[in-house]
Amino acid sequence: MCTGKCSKVIAISLYVLSGVSIICNIIAFFPDWSTMYAKLDREENGARITDEVKYMGGVIGGGIMCLIPAIHIHLTSSIGCCANRCGMFLSIGFAAAGVVGALYSLATSALGLSNGPICLFMETPTSVPGWGRPFLNNNGSYLGDSDLWTKCIEPKGVVEFNLGLFATLLVVASLELVLCGIQMVNGLFGCICGTCSGREEA
Repeated sequence: MCTGKCSKVIAISLYVLSGVSIICNIIAFFPDWSTMYAKLDREENGARITDEVKYMGGVIGGGIMCLIPAIHIHLTSSIGCCANRCGMFLSIGFAAAGVVGALYSLATSALGLSNGPICLFMETPTSVPGWGRPFLNNNGSYLGDSDLWTKCIEPKGVVEFNLGLFATLLVVASLELVLCGIQMVNGLFGCICGTCSGREEA
């Protein structure tokens, strides 16, 4: 496969993955599909939104920092200003930025899964409910014990909600990392051999 065609496949894949990453991060601000918790968090009535959601790993890292490289990478696959050795050389740098973004998203997602969500819970059956992170110090072991998830009283189903979104972000970031890594190698070959975008196939 020509390096230009490879770039096109990578770019289109990154478009989709970046979109998924941004959407998942935005949805994570609305546990139980309610805007109430984001509003309370913004008004400083105590933390209601999980910290790792507010780090914006999905929007900044897996989203913008991978979307911008995807645009340049896509241009290297089209006949024009970037479909040349210089464009492919620049794509290595853009892909490296995508790697950094994907790593940031990967790290925040992993932390979000490990630390668990912020929710209203009771330390003991007789204690007063309070907001906090009941799974913060168990090193993610709660993930394998769904009986523990009932500790969270509010928002409803917040453990499953966060688990689904952070797991999706983790997978997406991993794929972005691989694709950007491939593009760095592809860009190197394109810089040396050209994109062959103007070559007619027999």
